[in-house]
Amino acid sequence: MALTADSRIELNDGHKIPMIGFGTFAPQSYSKEQAKEAVMAAIDIGYRLIDSAFIYLNEVEVGEAIRSKIANGTVKREDIFYVGKLWNNNHCPKRVRPALEQSLKDLQLEYIDVYLIHTPVEFKPGEDLFPKDENGKVIFHDTDIQETWKALEACKDAGLVKSIGVSNFNEKQLELILNMPGLKHKPACCEMECHIYLNQNKLLKFLKYHNIVPLGYAVLGSARAPGWLEDENAPKVLEDPVLNTIAKRLKRTPAQVAQRFVLQKDIVVIAKTFTNGRIKENFSIFDFELSDADMKDLDGVNKNLRYLSLKSWEESPKFPFHDDC
Repeated sequence: MALTADSRIELNDGHKIPMIGFGTFAPQSYSKEQAKEAVMAAIDIGYRLIDSAFIYLNEVEVGEAIRSKIANGTVKREDIFYVGKLWNNNHCPKRVRPALEQSLKDLQLEYIDVYLIHTPVEFKPGEDLFPKDENGKVIFHDTDIQETWKALEACKDAGLVKSIGVSNFNEKQLELILNMPGLKHKPACCEMECHIYLNQNKLLKFLKYHNIVPLGYAVLGSARAPGWLEDENAPKVLEDPVLNTIAKRLKRTPAQVAQRFVLQKDIVVIAKTFTNGRIKENFSIFDFELSDADMKDLDGVNKNLRYLSLKSWEESPKFPFHDDC
């Protein structure tokens, strides 16, 4: 069946997620009001999946944008699929539901469609979002991830969230949840960095086997915020010669082809931009297809390159991006 702008894929709990999403993370140079305006523009263009997180610090504005489009009849609440995330300082079971309820309060929504553990790395519990010691090093913590997951299951059972999942987990960390005694709800999805320079083929095979839907962020490989890629001279996805050759032949932009590549790997695409023209451009990826040869060529430029390196978290025993993971 051909993919369309309205295509949704069924999660393992029966809920359905749109195949294309709008990301709301923004560097500090962007105002929260710009995030609100961008989400409203995205919904007008046709986006129905809105990907956000507590740590983005703009859930109030994102919620305002969603509610405004519900209020004026552009969409109904059930049309929107909102992705929220549990931040690293709230892994302790007693902090999970209050964190979710705070997001719901900020959003002014009755439920979140899918709530993800943002990363497997846990910080010291408390109100400090980035706790550090006197030497400036991050203070980590070590709650059993299975206990965190049980608290998420309780939130799902309470109707506060429709589906639950993870983000930035490796296979071993996912297995800790999948193999836990008394598991009630499997992770419905796993959000991960994915683009032509990080094709994630090994993890994708694992997710498919366990019927976990992958969500791909940084699909344009364009994240250059401080704390991301250490090598500022690293290659840029949108400048890749193979990508550009295919885009020129298809009369498409490199960004459109980069997204279509991820989409045709059966990955939910999440792209972010606060520029209206690019929001529309990024949504226009359903009226063309990449051939098998194109997909093979793009798969072949993989460099196992991460833009989200999180090097300052490497001392955590839960750091997910070691070479042996």
